[in-house]
Amino acid sequence: MKTLQTTFFLFVFVVPLVNSAPPIQQESLQFYEYDTDVTMESLSQQDYEMQSKDIRKDGTNVSLDTSLMLQGDDGERNVPPTKDTNLPTCLLCVCLSGSVYCEEIDIEAVPPLPKETAYLYARFNKIKRIAVSDFADITTLRRIDFSGNRIEEIEDGAFSKLLLLEELSLAENRLLKLPVLPPKLTTFNANQNRIKSRGIKANAFKKLTNLAYLYLGHNALESVPLNLPESLRILHLQYNNITTITDDTFCKSNNTRYIRTRMDEIRMEGNPIQLAKHVNAFSCLRTLPVGTYY
Repeated sequence: MKTLQTTFFLFVFVVPLVNSAPPIQQESLQFYEYDTDVTMESLSQQDYEMQSKDIRKDGTNVSLDTSLMLQGDDGERNVPPTKDTNLPTCLLCVCLSGSVYCEEIDIEAVPPLPKETAYLYARFNKIKRIAVSDFADITTLRRIDFSGNRIEEIEDGAFSKLLLLEELSLAENRLLKLPVLPPKLTTFNANQNRIKSRGIKANAFKKLTNLAYLYLGHNALESVPLNLPESLRILHLQYNNITTITDDTFCKSNNTRYIRTRMDEIRMEGNPIQLAKHVNAFSCLRTLPVGTYY
């Protein structure tokens, strides 16, 4: 009887200890020790259901298990994208309704694009060079954004076939000169590069009759670019090395009645020039440039 009594009291003592365990610990033990088989079975069922669905890419149904196999295969992942297929690019980037998003993925070259691409966003990568072949077959592009890369060189004619291109951003790169720009541009951004005046051809902007927004701030320009188009509304030239302006920079010295009706804003602050010394250069403008006058 003494033995039984002792056992009984021990049993009563142990039970409260088990019941007093914190809820999190109980759930943890229950998940890892008791419900492992149930959980794995549930996950297996989910995987099976997911694999039964198809992914539609370029008009072709591709099963998800095939897509997963391509992603998981080390040999396939190490093969660089080719011009033969857009599948590697659209796995690396996000392709959606004519737009390709390749932002902050550390690519070092322009990836092959689907032929119907209209908008390319490849900001904040490690691209150093743009070649003619990058866009040779992509004539549908309307917007390209290469901001925040390391671009030092753009081959002549790299954008020559992009007749629909309206917006181009090369901001925050390492350019020393500008490429030949496509004719229908409305917005061009080359802020924060290393461009000097000799890196811009005399007629670089003359034929861009749709250009409304031109951003060339934070470069190394010594003068305002020549032959700016009549369509220009916004011109940013702040924080360059501009020291002189002529009467023909914005206006026409031989036509005192000439007015730039579309020009709304010119920023020239941060340049080593006193704008008050060049009053005649602004006679055709509706508003004076922003900058230092005295």
